[in-house]
Amino acid sequence: MRIDVLGAVRALRDDGSPVDLGGPRHREVLARLVAAEGRMVTTDTLVDDLWNDPPARALGALRTFVAALRRALEPDRPPREPPRVLVTEGPGYALRLPREDVDVHRFQDTLARARRDPEAVTDLGAALAAWRGPAYADVPASAWARRERTRLEELRLEGVELRARILLDSGEGADLVAALGAHVAEHPWREPAWGLLARALHRAGRQADALATLRRARAMLVDQLGLDPGADLQRLETDLLSGSAPPEGVRTAWTGPGVRLGPRTTVELARTLALAGGDALVHSRRDRLAAVQAAERTGDLSLTARIIGAYDVPALWSRADDPEQSRAVVAAAERTLTALGPDGPADLSARLLATIAVESRSADLSGTELERARQAARRAEALARDLADPALLAFALNGVFLQSFTRPGLAAVRDVIGAEILDLATRHGLPNFAVLGRLVRLQSASALGDLDAATSHAEAAEQLAATAEAPLVPVLTRWFRARATAARSTEPGGPTAATAAAHYRAAEDALRTAGMPGLHRGLFPLALLGLRLLHDRPAPTDPRLDWGPYRPWARPLLLLAQDRAEEARTALAAVPEPPRDHMQEALWCLTARAAVRLGERGAAARAAAALRDARAEHAGAASGMLTLGPVARYLVEAEACAAGAG
Repeated sequence: MRIDVLGAVRALRDDGSPVDLGGPRHREVLARLVAAEGRMVTTDTLVDDLWNDPPARALGALRTFVAALRRALEPDRPPREPPRVLVTEGPGYALRLPREDVDVHRFQDTLARARRDPEAVTDLGAALAAWRGPAYADVPASAWARRERTRLEELRLEGVELRARILLDSGEGADLVAALGAHVAEHPWREPAWGLLARALHRAGRQADALATLRRARAMLVDQLGLDPGADLQRLETDLLSGSAPPEGVRTAWTGPGVRLGPRTTVELARTLALAGGDALVHSRRDRLAAVQAAERTGDLSLTARIIGAYDVPALWSRADDPEQSRAVVAAAERTLTALGPDGPADLSARLLATIAVESRSADLSGTELERARQAARRAEALARDLADPALLAFALNGVFLQSFTRPGLAAVRDVIGAEILDLATRHGLPNFAVLGRLVRLQSASALGDLDAATSHAEAAEQLAATAEAPLVPVLTRWFRARATAARSTEPGGPTAATAAAHYRAAEDALRTAGMPGLHRGLFPLALLGLRLLHDRPAPTDPRLDWGPYRPWARPLLLLAQDRAEEARTALAAVPEPPRDHMQEALWCLTARAAVRLGERGAAARAAAALRDARAEHAGAASGMLTLGPVARYLVEAEACAAGAG
């Protein structure tokens, strides 16, 4: 038995004859289990992945699909003998096949082997040739399938370039010109590919064409990205001009795992990978810090400043995914800024200041640190405006946005920032910042309760993400749609609260592997709590829920839901002021609700004072991902309690 997913999903018997897998849903179940690489996938996850709005009999339908697949994959299995291929495991199912019998696993293993051993280049060529089209080509565009297609396409491109590099390093590769030319035309931003094409042209005796290729690469990078070619391309051009191309039989540096790179190449690769999410995002942050540290060790201030400022990856969330790494980057930026002095190059100073503002996420800072970060944001913006550099200004405004959570009720201010980022990005061809602008405006419209405008921004962000290769965007917009469903669940004839909860669950599953723990932790329980508050129900008390950083504010309501009023009163007295971040309105509203329930006038008064400027907003909705309902509802209750009414 063999299963192929690099193209349309199919199964083949040992003699090569096709297996009738059934309809599209049957193939999607099989594909989803292939993507899990032998791990168990729960039935809840499978249901959420198969249906945006699961029908009442979804679980029964899933079991029917699994039973049919088992008959197709093991037609000769005796009736009472347990399945060996598609097995039941715990609360879900898993696919049990040797990795060499699944084309995508075979491809990944071959690529990993070729990274370590150039002798595997023939096997790599065969594995690349086995691709019949986009991965999971006939699976609907569900979130899991989009993530997998994006990840595997990146690996395929890496494989194409690795194979070419190995062949060129071994003295072959003159016949790669056509394939690499098509590869560069389709993926012009992949700088290493231009170098490979130039080397292949040189190997074919076409030195003039090789030099022309490198000049085209330089023009494209400078004109469209504002970047000079990296050191590898510059070195190759020098070698070709001097007649000393890279010698045969000597492997040049490869950007695969396990190989040491210079700081410039490392940070440029990290910048590209950061937009992919998941493990790529995690590795991107790690490699970015390594590049900064390597640059500092050179003692070259200009290089260090450029390496720190080159990672202008748009950032949306006010809580860092890795606070320790962020603090290390901020410290390096501050050291470099001090060393450059007040007369240092304005563009470098602006990038360093913008980096400090972006990396100093408000939820993780003390009051003094927050003020320093806000000053950095203002100075970066001013310098960028003086320099009339749109890309730099967009980056600086990203820092201004992240430092705009000084108090509740500033959604309209953030919308203005988002509108300017979007305008700059649209007029000057900055697709990643255009996505950021749309998401900032989505959050602002969500906070102001304008779901129509927020939906429009969500759809526009998704369209941009498809061309900007930003797979995290649909993960975020899925949360927004769950938030909208929750809001509509209170309307006559709207969806049920159970449907809204299911949408939040599906969004949570998609976010779990996105590589953004600063966003992920505690979000799902907070969303469920908000849904229950919308329907005047007690807080969810499932002990398995991970409340993450939001536990202190949720705890009084959790205790009240368990009829532990005195403990709730003690917990309320210990609740700190919320951090100045996306969730501050929501956390103040939780404090207000607990204070009202317990008759604690002092706590109610503090919450009311904090929430007055946010009267027109919706609690938690500044995130664009959940809602507790209108702030005004909590504010009126808190004011009445503080006044001793009721």
